[in-house]
Amino acid sequence: MVWASWTTPGVFAGRGGARTDEAGVVTGDLTVHTTWDGNVADVTVQYTGTSEWFTVTGSPVPCHSERQSRNLHQAVVAAVRAGGGVTVDQGLVRETT
Repeated sequence: MVWASWTTPGVFAGRGGARTDEAGVVTGDLTVHTTWDGNVADVTVQYTGTSEWFTVTGSPVPCHSERQSRNLHQAVVAAVRAGGGVTVDQGLVRETT
């Protein structure tokens, strides 16, 4: 089984935060977590230091390589910092940065 995961704590969300399926828009100090199972990447966020995770709207998204999933994670981290109610979509998935 192929899989990988990345976690970035201390991501301060810009105005508008990140849009989630369970909690709507979340803002403030967030942790972004991406898990890739070899086919899709699942992106979640939580308030840093808490235990409850929220699915970023649009997740999971198809990712065909570990590199794509890592780049997706980095793109989501950057988008959360920028704010604007970020969601995950295929446009964030790319092979190189």
